[in-house]
Amino acid sequence: MDGEMTSKAAARLKSDGWTILETTGFLHLIGPLWERKFDGHYEFALATEDKHHNRRGMVQGGVMMTFADRTCGMAARYVSGKEYLATVQLDTHFVEAGKIGDILISRPRVVRTTRSLIFMSTEVSVDDRCVVMANGVFKILKGPE
Repeated sequence: MDGEMTSKAAARLKSDGWTILETTGFLHLIGPLWERKFDGHYEFALATEDKHHNRRGMVQGGVMMTFADRTCGMAARYVSGKEYLATVQLDTHFVEAGKIGDILISRPRVVRTTRSLIFMSTEVSVDDRCVVMANGVFKILKGPE
Protein backbone atom coordinates (compact mmCIF):
# COMPACT_ATOMS: atom_id res chain seq x y z
CA MET A 1 0.00 0.00 0.00
CA ASP A 2 2.83 2.43 0.82
CA GLY A 3 4.25 2.03 -2.71
CA GLU A 4 0.84 2.75 -4.24
CA MET A 5 0.41 5.82 -2.02
CA THR A 6 3.89 7.05 -3.02
CA SER A 7 3.16 6.54 -6.73
CA LYS A 8 -0.08 8.53 -6.48
CA ALA A 9 1.69 11.36 -4.63
CA ALA A 10 4.49 11.41 -7.24
CA ALA A 11 1.98 11.51 -10.11
CA ARG A 12 0.10 14.36 -8.41
CA LEU A 13 3.29 16.36 -7.84
CA LYS A 14 4.50 15.83 -11.43
CA SER A 15 1.14 16.90 -12.84
CA ASP A 16 1.33 20.08 -10.73
CA GLY A 17 4.73 21.04 -12.17
CA TRP A 18 7.05 19.68 -9.46
CA THR A 19 10.41 18.07 -10.28
CA ILE A 20 12.59 15.86 -8.10
CA LEU A 21 15.49 17.65 -6.44
CA GLU A 22 18.76 15.73 -6.60
CA THR A 23 19.95 14.84 -3.10
CA THR A 24 22.77 12.85 -1.54
CA GLY A 25 23.67 11.59 1.92
CA PHE A 26 21.16 12.04 4.72
CA LEU A 27 18.68 13.99 2.58
CA HIS A 28 18.59 11.12 0.09
CA LEU A 29 17.31 8.87 2.91
CA ILE A 30 14.45 11.26 3.69
CA GLY A 31 13.45 12.11 0.10
CA PRO A 32 12.72 12.34 -2.61
CA LEU A 33 12.37 16.10 -2.23
CA TRP A 34 10.48 18.00 -4.89
CA GLU A 35 10.76 21.62 -6.04
CA ARG A 36 9.11 24.12 -8.34
CA LYS A 37 9.08 27.86 -8.92
CA PHE A 38 5.59 29.30 -8.57
CA ASP A 39 4.78 33.00 -8.99
CA GLY A 40 8.51 33.77 -8.82
CA HIS A 41 9.04 31.96 -5.50
CA TYR A 42 10.59 28.60 -4.74
CA GLU A 43 8.44 25.89 -3.21
CA PHE A 44 9.45 22.48 -1.97
CA ALA A 45 7.48 19.30 -1.30
CA LEU A 46 7.95 16.03 0.55
CA ALA A 47 5.45 13.20 0.13
CA THR A 48 5.52 11.46 3.50
CA GLU A 49 5.79 7.68 3.59
CA ASP A 50 5.86 4.98 6.24
CA LYS A 51 9.63 5.47 6.64
CA HIS A 52 8.85 8.93 8.10
CA HIS A 53 6.70 7.72 11.03
CA ASN A 54 7.32 8.18 14.73
CA ARG A 55 6.15 5.83 17.52
CA ARG A 56 2.62 7.27 17.32
CA GLY A 57 2.42 6.67 13.57
CA MET A 58 2.60 10.37 12.71
CA VAL A 59 5.36 12.18 10.76
CA GLN A 60 8.53 12.30 12.89
CA GLY A 61 9.31 15.83 14.08
CA GLY A 62 12.93 15.47 13.00
CA VAL A 63 11.79 14.84 9.43
CA MET A 64 9.79 18.06 9.45
CA MET A 65 12.70 20.00 10.99
CA THR A 66 15.11 18.61 8.39
CA PHE A 67 12.67 19.51 5.61
CA ALA A 68 12.30 23.09 6.93
CA ASP A 69 16.07 23.45 7.32
CA ARG A 70 16.88 22.11 3.88
CA THR A 71 14.21 24.13 2.09
CA CYS A 72 15.20 27.39 3.80
CA GLY A 73 18.84 26.70 2.95
CA MET A 74 18.07 25.88 -0.68
CA ALA A 75 15.94 29.01 -1.12
CA ALA A 76 18.66 31.14 0.52
CA ARG A 77 21.18 29.66 -1.89
CA TYR A 78 18.99 30.24 -4.94
CA VAL A 79 18.05 33.81 -4.01
CA SER A 80 21.53 34.92 -2.91
CA GLY A 81 23.54 33.11 -5.57
CA LYS A 82 25.89 31.94 -2.80
CA GLU A 83 26.81 28.29 -3.20
CA TYR A 84 28.03 27.51 0.32
CA LEU A 85 25.87 28.17 3.38
CA ALA A 86 25.68 26.65 6.83
CA THR A 87 22.76 26.68 9.23
CA VAL A 88 23.74 28.56 12.38
CA GLN A 89 20.27 28.61 13.95
CA LEU A 90 16.91 27.02 13.27
CA ASP A 91 13.89 27.76 15.46
CA THR A 92 11.06 25.32 14.86
CA HIS A 93 7.50 25.44 16.13
CA PHE A 94 5.33 22.36 15.72
CA VAL A 95 1.81 23.64 15.15
CA GLU A 96 0.06 20.39 14.29
CA ALA A 97 0.97 16.76 13.60
CA GLY A 98 1.63 15.58 10.07
CA LYS A 99 0.06 12.31 8.99
CA ILE A 100 1.78 9.63 6.96
CA GLY A 101 0.64 10.11 3.37
CA ASP A 102 0.50 13.91 3.69
CA ILE A 103 2.40 16.00 1.17
CA LEU A 104 4.37 18.60 3.10
CA ILE A 105 4.86 21.93 1.29
CA SER A 106 7.46 24.54 2.29
CA ARG A 107 7.40 28.06 0.88
CA PRO A 108 10.52 29.73 2.30
CA ARG A 109 11.18 33.44 2.05
CA VAL A 110 14.14 35.70 2.72
CA VAL A 111 13.55 37.93 5.72
CA ARG A 112 16.86 39.81 5.58
CA THR A 113 20.34 39.48 4.12
CA THR A 114 23.60 40.90 5.45
CA ARG A 115 27.13 40.45 4.08
CA SER A 116 27.58 37.24 6.05
CA LEU A 117 24.10 36.03 7.08
CA ILE A 118 20.78 35.23 5.45
CA PHE A 119 17.65 35.19 7.62
CA MET A 120 14.90 32.87 6.36
CA SER A 121 11.36 31.94 7.34
CA THR A 122 8.99 29.20 6.22
CA GLU A 123 5.69 27.59 6.99
CA VAL A 124 5.38 23.91 6.26
CA SER A 125 1.80 23.12 5.36
CA VAL A 126 -0.44 20.28 4.30
CA ASP A 127 -3.13 21.60 1.97
CA ASP A 128 -4.12 24.85 3.77
CA ARG A 129 -3.15 23.60 7.24
CA CYS A 130 0.10 24.88 8.82
CA VAL A 131 1.97 22.07 10.60
CA VAL A 132 5.37 23.72 11.23
CA MET A 133 6.71 27.26 11.40
CA ALA A 134 10.48 27.73 11.21
CA ASN A 135 12.97 30.59 11.16
CA GLY A 136 16.58 30.01 10.22
CA VAL A 137 19.84 31.90 10.04
CA PHE A 138 22.35 30.80 7.43
CA LYS A 139 26.01 31.84 7.32
CA ILE A 140 27.56 32.54 3.94
CA LEU A 141 30.77 30.49 3.62
CA LYS A 142 33.77 30.98 1.34
CA GLY A 143 33.82 27.42 0.05
CA PRO A 144 34.21 23.82 1.12
CA GLU A 145 35.85 23.63 4.49
